Amino acid sequence: MAATTNIGWTPLFPRAAAIITDIGAPLSHAAIVARELGIPAVVGCGNATTRLKTGDWVIVDGGQGRVEIVNESQA
Repeated sequence: MAATTNIGWTPLFPRAAAIITDIGAPLSHAAIVARELGIPAVVGCGNATTRLKTGDWVIVDGGQGRVEIVNESQA
């Protein structure tokens, strides 16, 4: 999860289970790299970095553009 990404983030993408960004569109860096690597991504959420916390468990449905919190962190 990040506000946005740029080319410097590319080496980190293969380690990610999913990508969520506050800013972005279908042709943004995050969306394109995630698509190339087959990683689910939801970009342009607007407020993901303020709503999600480290340790939250989420389901990311890139096809529907949905992020669902399934277990909130107690930290």
